[in-house]
Amino acid sequence: MFTGIIEEKGTLLRKKRVSERAVTLTIKAEHILSDMNIGDSIAINGICLTVTRFSDHSFEVDVMPETIKATSLNATEEGDFVNLERAMAANGRFGGHFVSGHVDTTAEIVHKAQQENAIYFRIKLPANYKSLLLPKGSITVDGISLTIFDVEDSTVTISIIPHTSAQTTLGTREVGDFVNIECDMLAKHVQHLLQFTENAPESNLNKTFLQDKGFL
Repeated sequence: MFTGIIEEKGTLLRKKRVSERAVTLTIKAEHILSDMNIGDSIAINGICLTVTRFSDHSFEVDVMPETIKATSLNATEEGDFVNLERAMAANGRFGGHFVSGHVDTTAEIVHKAQQENAIYFRIKLPANYKSLLLPKGSITVDGISLTIFDVEDSTVTISIIPHTSAQTTLGTREVGDFVNIECDMLAKHVQHLLQFTENAPESNLNKTFLQDKGFL
């Protein structure tokens, strides 16, 4: 479990192909290495991966074919910066939102603009994710916990402050780039539950009930 609060930017030192579609990544880092152990979960651009080896200056993770297929890691090259976050500590502050590190889809940045001290991005998701996009709701973009400011069709608008631009990779993303998206975990659970209950005659848990109670 993660929070979407990026701890540092790492550098992809090596991308070693171990089979046709599987790779091993070696990533340079500093801060997150301080208490690292083999088997730890690390979110890399929002993707939960497992530490298999580490040194004083870097760590390695194995990436399965399914992860390569479902995320933007296939386009990440040696020398690129990546967003890093360790798994959430039980005794720490919870500053973002519940993030699983299981990427739902990749999405294209279709607009980027500077407004005052903020950078606004409009991101286009596949149409089937529209029901999970809620104005003022949460979304994870390349592992970063962000607030949705606007939803139009299948696009969402988010913005970042200078600190986020400097401390993560999002500030350098441009129109045409693809980013990893994880929709709000709670919204996904509600949607999944409704699929099995809203047509059941013995259940009153449906979209109308949730709207009446202020959940939607």
